[in-house]
Amino acid sequence: MTSANGPGHGPGSGPGPEDAYTADPFVPGGADLAALREAAAGCRGCPLHRNASQTVFGQGDADARVVLVGEQPGDQEDRKGLPFVGPAGRVLTQALDEAGIDPGETYITNAVKHFKFDYVPERGKRRIHKTPSLRELSACKPWLAAELQLIDPEVVVALGATAGKALLGPSFRVTKQRGMLLPCPLLDGGKGEEGKEGEERGECLVATIHPSAVLRADDREAVYQGLVSDLRIAAQALR
Repeated sequence: MTSANGPGHGPGSGPGPEDAYTADPFVPGGADLAALREAAAGCRGCPLHRNASQTVFGQGDADARVVLVGEQPGDQEDRKGLPFVGPAGRVLTQALDEAGIDPGETYITNAVKHFKFDYVPERGKRRIHKTPSLRELSACKPWLAAELQLIDPEVVVALGATAGKALLGPSFRVTKQRGMLLPCPLLDGGKGEEGKEGEERGECLVATIHPSAVLRADDREAVYQGLVSDLRIAAQALR
């Protein structure tokens, strides 16, 4: 594990690339998904890389009709290097299947590619998830934009408030905007093919809760059925 300051960030050292809070210099132009994944392994676009075990890039069908965007990798994802391999991933797989979306024909990724966490003394050595900041979301957005541009899905599903903010901006509220088709913006710096600011791809985004919310809920079945209901909206948009 690196120090809190990371290599080359001790007293007297100059600023590193992470201090600019942008992954842009690390994203290769004209790359396919395999090349993007390889390049992302060396990303230092924000300070989160210093303490995470590794970059956790997206995984799945390169021709997927549905792209699912979560918040960030968790503890198990950080250790294994794959998204949604913990308990929340199992909930999501079951919900997708029940909603009529084949999990094997999706691509799943996160708005932020490194695990952000804290140690809480009373929890021992367990790493406790921390929500990424808007600055960290913005720094990692070039990776998400590159993934979406390559895959060009018919539907994007935002899993939770953080993913929604990464895709739609800081005013997004999952409680108000879940379970409906929303305009899906182009994540290319805010410009469409003709350079028009704010150009959108039409209504192709569905927001819902993060599947981890099911695991935290008192009434898990009711919350789970809400997730399935939202995913059915995405399934219907494919037909």
